[in-house]
Amino acid sequence: MVLLRWIAEVADEPLVLEPTDQQAEVDTNTWWLSAGEGDRESLSVPEVVAAFERTAAAIRARVRERGFAGAATFYVWHDEQAGQLRCSTVSAPPDALPFGGNHVTCDDLGPVVEGFLTENEPGFVDRADLDDVHSHAQETGIEAEDAPFAVWVSSVGASR
Repeated sequence: MVLLRWIAEVADEPLVLEPTDQQAEVDTNTWWLSAGEGDRESLSVPEVVAAFERTAAAIRARVRERGFAGAATFYVWHDEQAGQLRCSTVSAPPDALPFGGNHVTCDDLGPVVEGFLTENEPGFVDRADLDDVHSHAQETGIEAEDAPFAVWVSSVGASR
């Protein structure tokens, strides 16, 4: 189960906490995770969620060992266009994540992981789904590119 191993390895990778240089944090702390051959079918949502929770706990311990006194957040999102789970750590509270896109933070990682694991063809959007998105946009007034994506957050810093 390659994905679970990669999630665990994130906890041991270099970690930059530099509130005055968020770009350095993003460049060093952001990880792109794909599922290996057969992983999507063999993994369960609870297994992947538990792996990310263990990684968040390990990062929290590292942050505290360093004596970092500020806010820090470990966060995970599903990049549907790339067909990947992505995760990162930033020295900011959950309401100040470095996203340019419309997102909503959440405390339930299950739906984020489920969306990733149930993708039939990661990174591929069926034309029929595009029509559904167009219809949905007409019904709700929200364009697909403006619809918020879920980002799971876990506080890993000393202050919250």
